[in-house]
Amino acid sequence: MPILRTGCRFLFLILFVASGSHAHGQELPRITEGGDGFAVIASGQPAAVWVDPAAPVGVQRVAEWFADDLERLTGVRPSVTSGEQPPAEPCVLVGVLGSGGVIDRVVESKKIDTSEVKGKREASLTQSVEQPAEGLDNALVIAGSDKRGAIYGLLDLSRAMGVSPWYWWADAPVERRENAYCAPQAHVRPEPKVRYRGIFINDEAPALSNWASDNFGGFNKDFYANVYELILRNRGNFLWPAMWGNALFDDDPDSQQLADELGVVLSTSHHEPMMRAHAEWSRYGEGSWNFERNPEKLKEFWSEGIRRMGDRESVVTLGMRGDGDKPMTQSANIDLLQRIVAAQREIIAEERGEDHTKTPQVWALYKEVQEYFDRGMRVPDDVILLLCDDNWGNVRRLPRPDEPRHPGGYGMYYHFDYVGDPRNYKWTNTNSLPRVWEQMNLCWRHEVDQIWVVNVGDIKPMEEPIDFFLTLAYDPDRFPAESIGERLDAWRVGWAREQFGPEKAEEVASLLRRYAKYVARRTPEQLDANVYSLTNYDEWPRVVNEWRDLMRDAERIEKAIPDRSQSAYYQLVLHPILAVGNLHELYFAVAENHALADQGDPAANKRADDAERLFARDQELTRRYHELEGGKWNHIMRQVHIGYTSWRDPREQVMPEVRRVAADAASGQTPSAAQDAKDDHLPPNARGFVEQNGYVSIEAPSFSRATEADGVRWRVVADLGRVGSSVISTPVAAAASAVGEGPCLEYPIFLTSSGPVSVEAHLSPTLDFYGNDEHGIRFGVSIDDAEPVVVDMHADRSTNHSNPNPWRRRVSAAIHVAATPSIDATAGAHTLRFWRIDPGVVLQKLVVKTGEVAPSYLGPPESPRAD
Repeated sequence: MPILRTGCRFLFLILFVASGSHAHGQELPRITEGGDGFAVIASGQPAAVWVDPAAPVGVQRVAEWFADDLERLTGVRPSVTSGEQPPAEPCVLVGVLGSGGVIDRVVESKKIDTSEVKGKREASLTQSVEQPAEGLDNALVIAGSDKRGAIYGLLDLSRAMGVSPWYWWADAPVERRENAYCAPQAHVRPEPKVRYRGIFINDEAPALSNWASDNFGGFNKDFYANVYELILRNRGNFLWPAMWGNALFDDDPDSQQLADELGVVLSTSHHEPMMRAHAEWSRYGEGSWNFERNPEKLKEFWSEGIRRMGDRESVVTLGMRGDGDKPMTQSANIDLLQRIVAAQREIIAEERGEDHTKTPQVWALYKEVQEYFDRGMRVPDDVILLLCDDNWGNVRRLPRPDEPRHPGGYGMYYHFDYVGDPRNYKWTNTNSLPRVWEQMNLCWRHEVDQIWVVNVGDIKPMEEPIDFFLTLAYDPDRFPAESIGERLDAWRVGWAREQFGPEKAEEVASLLRRYAKYVARRTPEQLDANVYSLTNYDEWPRVVNEWRDLMRDAERIEKAIPDRSQSAYYQLVLHPILAVGNLHELYFAVAENHALADQGDPAANKRADDAERLFARDQELTRRYHELEGGKWNHIMRQVHIGYTSWRDPREQVMPEVRRVAADAASGQTPSAAQDAKDDHLPPNARGFVEQNGYVSIEAPSFSRATEADGVRWRVVADLGRVGSSVISTPVAAAASAVGEGPCLEYPIFLTSSGPVSVEAHLSPTLDFYGNDEHGIRFGVSIDDAEPVVVDMHADRSTNHSNPNPWRRRVSAAIHVAATPSIDATAGAHTLRFWRIDPGVVLQKLVVKTGEVAPSYLGPPESPRAD
């Protein structure tokens, strides 16, 4: 077995598009088929695995996973030893610095330099070493700065050789390898930027709960072993476990012990204090869940949670909400919550026998609890403040850069899935990666770096956004605003390559990009026949044609995907595209059926038949999913998604109502004729975007000039938006600009009429994340050199979550439309300017309204441009 006598090098895998390379956004070992380097696999034979006998038991467990990976890659399982005597053959040696074992002796011999790793969190050094121990010629040494550092070092090596983190959870195939050489130069894998990075399993019935029951007998240690492995393979380290009727600590206590051994930090969700699951109160609690009336029983209940936690690495959730994740009281009772937190910290100190500040603690500003904070409640300096989004991916609060930072730091609780107002969204993945990046980049640039945890529902089908979220959390600086389009494209291509191989990676990445853009316009649970306009701008036909093109492309690529990848392709790409595309076809058929029936046209019957066929096809697509891998994923797509009438789901799918017309009725007009046909004859002196049909519509990136001021400039974020892309200002935490003195975007327009106009800014539904009492996020609009008109996108203070009617509309439609008052304008050529004032505005579209504009969901399409 040929072995090189130097080291192993990591390759920085995020590369610019200009270089012609696309790769996954992870820093992984560079693996080659031959040449120089340590032969982890040579001629189909894997190297042995030697675990430093001083390594923690979790490292030994993961070494067995690593051996399993080598068997997947070669068909041969290597030996795994853990003792002072090394294997008689070249091996992968893994251990933890400072444990007093073999790794430390290698350091003492000065054969590796760990100065860049020692004392860091979750870092590791990988390097080939000659004669690391007596009787061993060569080893590939993985020296972790701590337990997780060593674990990530092993799993990163597996990933670099072709074992996807989703090999089990999405059946991503593992290609056999004859050779795998780790490149010669030693390199440090740096520590992560965010301290705790993880997922929250939530809303797990009926899909995940039934699946877990069938496959594991419930949410026990066997189930959680797969969850822990998934988190670690994606370089996460944190979990809020499944909670609705489930209690990890009580259902199977071995689950808690296994998490600690593997280095997965357990905590409990925003409304489950003191390491006790919500379900445990109904099992063991006495009296009411009310601290004012039942404090002693609650303190006994919480004390048991801390005793049971023992010395296992954990983050203790503080505070209290009402029973069933509801508000505790009708008003903000700050004094009560402060007394609760004080009592909880006394319990921590008493049960652990040490200063309570030594136990990591978190307090979540979820829903009404944020109101307590806004009104002046403060928690002790050592407690992490967990900020939250609005359950729809829009961050509610961030620390102001000009105010003192909370000493305990900040975290963010984010959502990919939600059960609640205005509608559940949990059936399929509806998350736009550009929007996830934009909001989490806000968090990162505001020093929110202690906890990033995301609600992922049933885990499946959130595979792609989970991977991206944890990649981003490990090092947000790998995705800078100045090259975010290229970085996101490279990440998608790398992710597609990892799951399906290189041949179709770019095409698959394009499918994922288009799907995410289309599905994020409106969640399937909120879709119905009336969302898009059937008559204005050909909106329904245009939207459906986009889905048809996407479905055709996905099915075409399916034919070129190897058989071994078909199951993963259906789970990760084809099913979501076909299922959501079919849903749009269904509601389009219903919309046309209703319109034709209103006209008494018998063609309505054909569209009724189409709707019924499409409704049946939805179930067929689900059946195909559930039969994959011999029924491995039965129940996972069981979530109801057709027939919602309120926020909660119906018990079963409800076929939309269709109407039939007597077969001999007279035929009427086609219902989808556009009512705003464009005039091809533009004024001969026109320049810029030309007014037609009462408006000028401009997509945000179509500016002719973007100015910079005080170091603040504009960046285009591709695919962040319902139609095109968006423009943001950076740095995102820069101070507000004076009116008319900040950077601006300029758009040439040509008005064919004179009179007052109103300019609508179509914005992403960003919230007033500074919570300024005087104003929300502001921007300015001017025509030519006039003084900018200032618009506060949160002037309607009822956008506060306590009165969410406007908020409901905005998150449902994934847009926030803010309009200027009337501005006088004359016919002719002008320059429309959009001014940055406050940070956070995400501009998607501008519409200059000169008259009545035909209503539609996506707004009028971009106006013709005369140059």
